Amino acid sequence: MLPDSVEHRIKANLQAVHPVLACREVGESVRFHRDPGFALLFQDTPDAPKYAAMGRDGVEIHLQWADAGQWACPVDRPTCRFRVADVDALYEEFVASGSISEEHGPEGPWARPSQTPWGTREFHLHDPGWNVLQFYSVR
Repeated sequence: MLPDSVEHRIKANLQAVHPVLACREVGESVRFHRDPGFALLFQDTPDAPKYAAMGRDGVEIHLQWADAGQWACPVDRPTCRFRVADVDALYEEFVASGSISEEHGPEGPWARPSQTPWGTREFHLHDPGWNVLQFYSVR
């Protein structure tokens, strides 16, 4: 028999995590995330949305409007990491869709798929709210 605390944790296990990214313009961020294949799962209103959820391959990200006073851009932005099967193929898909451009690509060693010192191959980009999206494969 398991102790009550362990049994309770098994019944109350976590099912998913949905990062919420701050946006100045949710509609613009929805359009941006559609280019690399995210589908709109939910949007609070059709015109001038303040909250939306996007999904791809069983992964969700949520987009929420934030007042200008809530921004410490570009130095203090949230980061989401996505583990993928083939980071190079995903990068090529994003380039072909127009999701990766001068406007959305961060500077630095991971602007294109590269090996990291910590054993992954990854690339990073910014969404319109300057949230960082990191895509990586373990090699």
